[in-house]
Amino acid sequence: MLIFGSVLVFLGVVFLSTTSYIVQPGTRGIKVTLGKAQDKFLAEGFGVKAPFITTIVPVNVRQRTVAVKADCFSFDLQQVVADVRVLYRVPEQSVVQIFKQYAGDPFDSLIAPRVQEALKEVTASQTAEQIVKNREEIKQKTLEAARKKIGDILRVEDIVIRNIDLSADLERAIEAKMVAEQQAAQAKFSQTQTQVEAETAIIRAKGEAEAIHVRGEALKLNPAFLRLQMVERWNGRAPLVVPAGVNNNGAALLMPMGAVETHAAP
Repeated sequence: MLIFGSVLVFLGVVFLSTTSYIVQPGTRGIKVTLGKAQDKFLAEGFGVKAPFITTIVPVNVRQRTVAVKADCFSFDLQQVVADVRVLYRVPEQSVVQIFKQYAGDPFDSLIAPRVQEALKEVTASQTAEQIVKNREEIKQKTLEAARKKIGDILRVEDIVIRNIDLSADLERAIEAKMVAEQQAAQAKFSQTQTQVEAETAIIRAKGEAEAIHVRGEALKLNPAFLRLQMVERWNGRAPLVVPAGVNNNGAALLMPMGAVETHAAP
C-alpha cells in the first residue's frame, strides 16, 4: 500500500506538471500544440494546458540592450568603425509573429542588419570630421532610418553611439585642425577686444573734451560762477598776488600768505 500510494502521488505530480504552466513576469507565452502555434499569446500568470501534446514557449518582452559594430565609410572615403548599443523590445502585438518568423529572437536577423545599414547610409553623407563632431546628429538620423527599415514589428527605443574609431593619422589631423581653429578664434577675440577698448578710449576722450569745452563756454557766459567756486574753496588765508612778469604783462598768480611766510622765515 505504501508503494502504491507513492506511485499515485508521483503520477499526480507528473499529471499536474504536464497540465499546468506559469508565464513569468516580463514574458508572454506561446501555446504550441502538436507543432502548431496559436494566434494569441498567453499573459503572465498560471494556466492549464493539454498534457504531453502542448508546450508553452516564453517570449521576452522586456527592453534589452545589445551591442552592434558597424564598419562604415565617410563622405571623404575614410574608414569609420562605430561601436553602438541598441535598446529595443518586442511589442505585445508582435509576440506571435516574432515567434513564428524569428524563433523569438529577432535581433541578429532583423535589428542588427538594419541598424548597420542605416548607420552606413548616414555616415556616407558626412566627412570623418563631421561624424566626430556631430555625434548626436548621427545618432538621431541613424535611429530614424533604422525605425523606418524595421517597421512596427519591433520597437527600437534608442541607439547609443559609445565610440567612433578612426585611423590614427586621421585622428591626429582632425585634432591639429581643431587646435588651429581654437587658436584662430582666440586671436580674433583678442583683436576684437583690443578694437573695442580703443574705440571706448576714443569715445571717452571725445566726451571729456566736449565736457571741457562746455564748461569753458559756461564760464565765459557767467564769470561770477568762477568767483563763486574760488570763494567756496578758499581756506581762510589771505592771498598774495605775484605778477607773472617784470612788466606785469602776464596773468597774476594768487598764493596763500601762509606759504610766503613759511618760506620767508629763514
